[in-house]
Amino acid sequence: MDRTETLAALRRGELGGARELRLPDGLTEVSREVFALADTLEVLDLGRGSLTDLPADLGRLHRLRVLFASGNPFPRLPPVLGDCPTLSQLGFRGCGIGEVPAESLPRDLRWLTLTDNRIGTLPDAIGARPHLQKLMLAGNRLAHLPEGLAAADNLELIRLSCNRLDALPPWLTRLPRLAWIAYAGNPAEPATEPAAAARVPWGEVAVGDLLGEGASGRVHRASWRGKPVALKLFKGAMTSDGLPEREMEACLAAGTHPALTGALGRLEGHPDGTQGLLLRLLPPHWRVLAGPPSLASCSRDVYDPDLRLDRERVLRIAQSVAEAVAHLHGRGLLHGDVYAHNTLWDAGTGAAVLSDFGAASALPAGEGEAALGRIEVRALGILLGELLDRCVQPPADLRSLEQVCLHADPARRPGPAEVAATLRRLSASA
Repeated sequence: MDRTETLAALRRGELGGARELRLPDGLTEVSREVFALADTLEVLDLGRGSLTDLPADLGRLHRLRVLFASGNPFPRLPPVLGDCPTLSQLGFRGCGIGEVPAESLPRDLRWLTLTDNRIGTLPDAIGARPHLQKLMLAGNRLAHLPEGLAAADNLELIRLSCNRLDALPPWLTRLPRLAWIAYAGNPAEPATEPAAAARVPWGEVAVGDLLGEGASGRVHRASWRGKPVALKLFKGAMTSDGLPEREMEACLAAGTHPALTGALGRLEGHPDGTQGLLLRLLPPHWRVLAGPPSLASCSRDVYDPDLRLDRERVLRIAQSVAEAVAHLHGRGLLHGDVYAHNTLWDAGTGAAVLSDFGAASALPAGEGEAALGRIEVRALGILLGELLDRCVQPPADLRSLEQVCLHADPARRPGPAEVAATLRRLSASA
């Protein structure tokens, strides 16, 4: 049933017992028939329309967990959201929101997406939401973060790219569970020299099949001067991580490494002005290690339930990703998105590469670099733990490394280079 048919069926009263409701674009108001589903409705997608507010009695949807309203012109995050007793995920991207009232934040808030709005300040109350795990704020007007957020002990992922932050607050790198952070495109990000790269005319590239698509662009099989390559064509719009041009800059600045996909050159002269990068083409049997987080898992990847790994493959995957991260940090880059869904691997050998620079940021010098590095080490620890959970006999030495990478006090975690060195030593002794 498409979304238009869903709306018609809702109005006829034919959707009794529905747990999910995805309405068509173009709504000017929320249909009152939605409340007939109050005892069952858990996921509500309002589509892109002309909504500027939500019903005053929205709290009647007492089982609602997830609400998507992106692309509607809300002047502020609706305060009535705080009346919903079980609401934990909000998606209000590209709405033009300028204000976030404290009362709009539900008690059980876990995942908040406010990407691409006009928000200048956030209330301290956001740090008083004990389940807050994922906070998407790229493309706003934030000049500072609320001090209350320092109490968000369960926060694991934050996206701050393309705001107006002059500095990252010191407490941010002390949050015990923070593992993924992006802040490119802020005054707080150090300036970097443009990376030298081959310039590849569009006429020299033969574009083939689509290999995959993400938030920032599409990846095609291609040929350049008779050599098989991958071509990423960027969409040019703000993503949840930031701007695609920042991703391009980071990918080029990363240089080459066996455990990175690696940029071969920058595309020039596309007939539509589309920006693109030529990348190393991996063998066709290589696959993504896991799927991205789901609504239920929030910040954790979704693996094939049948995936089983031995010690050798766990070690090889973990070492490859850790070596890639250490290389990036050595070049002044934070990856920001170290995940299994950004890891491509060969199931036969365990060989792996880290991809996707959409959340990458330039690292500051000194203690700031070390502090941000220890955030990324937590991401390595989470990945290692996920691999060990799928290992037939998880080795104690790797479990010990996992635990030290996950230490609640970031200052007591090793740095990325130390993690890579430990994994090299364990691999050599295996």
